[in-house]
Amino acid sequence: MRPVDLVYRLYENRLLASLDRSRFPRHVGIILDGHRRYARSEGLASYTDSYRAGMRRFEEFIGWTEELDIPAITGWLLSKENLERPRDELEPYFDVLTELFDRLPATCRRHGMKVRFIGSLDLLPDRVVEAAKRAAEVCADGNRHLTIAVGYGGRQEIVDACRDLVARLAGEGVPAEQMADRIDAEGIAAHLYSADLGDVDLVIRTSGESRLSGFLLWQSAYAEFVFVDVYWPAFRRVDFLRALRDYTRRERRFGR
Repeated sequence: MRPVDLVYRLYENRLLASLDRSRFPRHVGIILDGHRRYARSEGLASYTDSYRAGMRRFEEFIGWTEELDIPAITGWLLSKENLERPRDELEPYFDVLTELFDRLPATCRRHGMKVRFIGSLDLLPDRVVEAAKRAAEVCADGNRHLTIAVGYGGRQEIVDACRDLVARLAGEGVPAEQMADRIDAEGIAAHLYSADLGDVDLVIRTSGESRLSGFLLWQSAYAEFVFVDVYWPAFRRVDFLRALRDYTRRERRFGR
């Protein structure tokens, strides 16, 4: 082990010992941002190298959350807006996502996770969708929850939830003129993509960007946010522990 690694290991252990685990979040949302900037900053031959590094780091992150007894994670791997990027940028990423999804069964069995995918999967290439479906089928059981958002947009999720709620009311025979009175926050929340998980407690975004960009808009209404300067492929366990330290020191008021 290099001296610098030893120093970080000691610092991590000291930081972890100082954290109040009773205040840890139950549901963490993570925005994996900065792959392309990381590739440029490191002089990598292609974005594919940084994409692969980022997905490997995501698998490590899953392990970190198990060590800390955090039961639910939602990772945003691809936004709906990202799909408007040039095909020569998207195709390598689709290849890397397919590789990740093919590895997920082993990863999730190792960490006791149930997997689901949310977003507009119909907009993705067949190979990505098929790999996602295989992973979800194999990883249908587990004590912990891993939600992967691909082709995801927070506004679209809310629109879809409203549509589903209206369709249910129509199916129950509720007249159109009475529907407005039957649409409320509880009803919409029940039709979100991951309604059983409830709200997210902590949202972490890497790469120095200080915005949500549409991530879990409904579920993050009372979440705490931590914005980290490092690019996602360079995100370390110590960065995660620091985010948890910030979270545990805050007083959550839930709008009160």
